[in-house]
Amino acid sequence: MLEKTGIPTPEQLEAIKPSKERLAKGPVAIVECFQEIPCDPCYTACNRGGFLPFEDINDLPRTDEEKCNGCSICVGFCPGLAVFIVDETYSDDEALVTIPWEFTRLPAEGSQVWGLDREGNEAARVTVKKVRKSAKKNGAHVITLMVPKDKAYDIRSISHKE
Repeated sequence: MLEKTGIPTPEQLEAIKPSKERLAKGPVAIVECFQEIPCDPCYTACNRGGFLPFEDINDLPRTDEEKCNGCSICVGFCPGLAVFIVDETYSDDEALVTIPWEFTRLPAEGSQVWGLDREGNEAARVTVKKVRKSAKKNGAHVITLMVPKDKAYDIRSISHKE
């Protein structure tokens, strides 16, 4: 499926999902990178050691879940927009999901927008909690969303559509 559509399979997504024990500790980076290519900006951007060292530049990135604190620095540095942060401890009903955003039209903090799934379908109404402009030239902006907990792993983008 990934090779034809660009959308990972449920099995691929399940394989990268942090354990329930780790999710209960707070925010953590999740990397939806499934192709072995020469790339390591997530690793070099993290000053906490939140990514395991690469044996080969083509290795898939792996999060060191004990060192990752979900700071989201890596989110804006990934050229493939493959890194996002999930914080299931935000509230009883909502999770925080931090995603990359490459478009010039930034959403306003506090605005209600549509959270889109990996296929671009409207998955849930979400609230923009925080917007951070790119920390590097040509990098992605970083947007944190308040998302219904049951949609925390589905939302990968937003639409400004009312």
